[in-house]
Amino acid sequence: MVTEVCVAFPALSAIEEGFDVFVVTDASGTFNEITRHSAWDRLSQAGAQLMTWFGVACELHRDWRNDIEGLATLFSNHIPDYRNLMTSYDTLTKQK
Repeated sequence: MVTEVCVAFPALSAIEEGFDVFVVTDASGTFNEITRHSAWDRLSQAGAQLMTWFGVACELHRDWRNDIEGLATLFSNHIPDYRNLMTSYDTLTKQK
């Protein structure tokens, strides 16, 4: 999905129609860094809120008391550093 076209065009149209728009910046790509940042700047200046998929997932989850295993599994499967942290935590807590 090309950020400056496939994301920008519908996002800008939605903003124009009065919707709150959230753009997941790491869920699309483009040809180079300059193009990527130009697209993000354009969207941000138009009123879109730029977020990452991790931020969106945490915001939608909201409360860590519910379904922590489901979200933790999602994070562990996609974020190696998070998986390492959780593995270390599990190992430490099982030793006690």
